[in-house]
Amino acid sequence: MTTNSISFGGSVPQAYEEGLCPTVFAPYALDLLERLAPSAGMRILETAAGTGAVTRVLLKGLPADAHLAVTDLNPAMIAVGQPLVGSDPRIEWREADAQALPFDDASFDALVCGFGVMFYPDKPLAMREAKRVLKSGGRMIFNVWDSFDVNAWARVTNEALVELFPADPPPFLKTPFGYFDPAVIRAALTDAGFTDIQIEHVDKEAVCESAELFARGMVLGTPTSAQIQARGTVDPQVVVARVAERLAELGGAAPHRSPIRAVVVSARA
Repeated sequence: MTTNSISFGGSVPQAYEEGLCPTVFAPYALDLLERLAPSAGMRILETAAGTGAVTRVLLKGLPADAHLAVTDLNPAMIAVGQPLVGSDPRIEWREADAQALPFDDASFDALVCGFGVMFYPDKPLAMREAKRVLKSGGRMIFNVWDSFDVNAWARVTNEALVELFPADPPPFLKTPFGYFDPAVIRAALTDAGFTDIQIEHVDKEAVCESAELFARGMVLGTPTSAQIQARGTVDPQVVVARVAERLAELGGAAPHRSPIRAVVVSARA
């Protein structure tokens, strides 16, 4: 993602970890592990690992002799994630671009990515790189968010941003909620040489101790924070409060519970 202007730096990783990882990422991390079905000696690559929401779940299910290469483009995310994951002989941490992976051909039995593919500027290139580093028959398993239409938590957050910045709303959320069309995803995988492509919609529930904590994750735990600061017209805490109000209307103030939907994909190299 060397051409990607979206950055998860500064104070963003901590807010991301606290407000988003247990709320919306953890429910799907277990789903990825179940689909992976780890076996003895397995070599796994995780891309766009963020602060390790998927990593921590994977480690609970990996055999003692498995190897997990954990990568992310943003060093700030890795810096927060490493202490949370802790020391484990099965892990190798690498700062890496999913479009130019620093690994040899046919190095891995599986590649896993939790909610990262949406951010790759050149998705077909990233798919070809994934195919290159996987052994023949190896599996690529990833998920992406479905649209605003079926993820009300994201839709109301975006609506709050439009209300507060009517002339120039921060556009970040359009990226993670803009790559969900099964036909587009299937075409990219097919063109990269993948087969046995399985795509399904999976419903879960976002559970958070409060709508305010969830709102902090959505506003301060994403590049939306920098986009708000760049505009300089509304205090970020005012935005958090408005988003919290909208989320509370949707699923309660404390605790908060609301439905979430992802597109989950599996394919063979």
